[in-house]
Amino acid sequence: MSNLRNLREFVEEANNWRKYQNKPAMTFPLSQDEINDIADSLDCKMSPENLHCDGEISATQAGRKAGRLCRTFAELKQHAKDQGLAITVQTYELS
Repeated sequence: MSNLRNLREFVEEANNWRKYQNKPAMTFPLSQDEINDIADSLDCKMSPENLHCDGEISATQAGRKAGRLCRTFAELKQHAKDQGLAITVQTYELS
């Protein structure tokens, strides 16, 4: 399995929230539903309002945040491909 550092960190953070929602933790290899859920979440985080924290962070900070999200999305696409799957939801902020 290729290096998925950003994706693994994202999943770990998501799992911290999932336990409070009484949802099962995501584990690798990710399922099709998990891949799509993560793609939706990443796309939402890339919306201008979320990316810039409603103007509360600097352009430099937003750029770093965008870079990390884009790297995570690229790792997600590669992980899906490695599993014989694909992102099957529409993303608007990421491609």
